Amino acid sequence: MNKILILFITLALSACEKNSPVFDKIADDAVILAFGDSLTYGTGSSQDADYPAILSTLSTHEVINAGIPGEISQSGRRRLPALLDQYQPELLILIHGGNDILRKMPKQQTADNLAHMINEAKQRNIKVIMLGVPKPGLFLMDSAEFYQQVAESHKVPIDLDTLPNILGSSDLKSDTIHPNNQGYQLMAEKIFNLLLKTGAL
Repeated sequence: MNKILILFITLALSACEKNSPVFDKIADDAVILAFGDSLTYGTGSSQDADYPAILSTLSTHEVINAGIPGEISQSGRRRLPALLDQYQPELLILIHGGNDILRKMPKQQTADNLAHMINEAKQRNIKVIMLGVPKPGLFLMDSAEFYQQVAESHKVPIDLDTLPNILGSSDLKSDTIHPNNQGYQLMAEKIFNLLLKTGAL
């Protein structure tokens, strides 16, 4: 009986550890940097309906929209360090690589660029979360495999489902590759929930 009890307690503690927050809460006046391409910029949304603007309201934090439509990850890799130094955020939301996928650029190159961006943030003690961007699919959409691989190897919380679900629904899209206002609203809510779950908020 004692062995069974010990096993039960061990399993229960393990489950608690998996569900426990991974971050300390960011300061009340902390800045959040939303970094990426058109999905961060808000292409397809009305004014102030992009996800960083909505997330700012939900979180009561300043969320800097650092999205550039059409940007590939190699360009983002070069652009990010100066922004981290300029805004000194406590948290980076990284959503990048979608244009690499559309242009069929080498997957490993994109993964390496994302890893470099994460390292740039971590060297400055900046917390990082990611969203996976879907690869093209005939029916159901899934995030490209390298997103999970990068997140796991660098121990970064990641949401692999939100963008595939949004971009897989015609009701949530403004065109074939961008959300509409409702899609960006859902995107912001999912990111907010991830930040709560990880303990950042």
